[in-house]
Amino acid sequence: MHPMLNIAVRAARNAGKVITRSMEQLDKVEVESKGTNDFVTSVDIAAEQTIIETIRKSYPEHTIIGEESGVLTGSDDNIQWIIDPLDGTTNFVKGIPHFAVSIAIKVKGKLDQAVVFDPIRAELFTASRGKGAQLNGMRIRVNSQKELAGTLLATGFPYKSKQHSNAYMAMFASLFQKTADMRRAGSAALDLAYVAAGRVDGFFEIGLKPWDTAAGELLVIEAGGLVTDLSGGHNHTQSGNIVASNSRLLKEILKDVRPHLGTALS
Repeated sequence: MHPMLNIAVRAARNAGKVITRSMEQLDKVEVESKGTNDFVTSVDIAAEQTIIETIRKSYPEHTIIGEESGVLTGSDDNIQWIIDPLDGTTNFVKGIPHFAVSIAIKVKGKLDQAVVFDPIRAELFTASRGKGAQLNGMRIRVNSQKELAGTLLATGFPYKSKQHSNAYMAMFASLFQKTADMRRAGSAALDLAYVAAGRVDGFFEIGLKPWDTAAGELLVIEAGGLVTDLSGGHNHTQSGNIVASNSRLLKEILKDVRPHLGTALS
């Protein structure tokens, strides 16, 4: 295992311990609103601090970009750690056991290492650039489905960007007519990990942040898949609008998505 990935795994497991301990006493978790339909808990903050401390012990010079802490600049900006300490906060707050720790490492602007850790199921998804993707040490691959018929797609509602609700629902309806079923589980990091592991055939969502998708994106790519924006380009990190699947099925998903983009989502 790459040394930085080893530290990322350690950091994710440490954060997972913070989260699972807190899950046993949800009534004591403090919840605050940081924006419309956007919540942060004392557990998000504690888990992120645990991750930062773990990284800093081994790599004090690296830059860290955290969902709660913002940008913590180090002397070496060529290496950036992008962390979401608790992806699926709403699930966590409600006691729904589906959330994850997401940690990605960029080297000179390119995704290099990734960890998505589900502490409830003890499932560790990892990827290293050019070395493939694994689930608990076993190689994973995206599904090879070529058409939408019979597929299971994952998605997320644009709850922070409700101005795009009509466009999103049109995309959903168009795809739903052709697929076997759709899933909205509440954690983009796990949705992308599930695409990589072949548990779902594809994923699309509007209005995500880099820390939601960075680790999952590398997982999908290293599992043989593709990640694009809603028009098939490479602006998903900036726009937050994302599609992930195998290359053939991704083209089919885009055919149903593109007619509903409009100027606001192009």
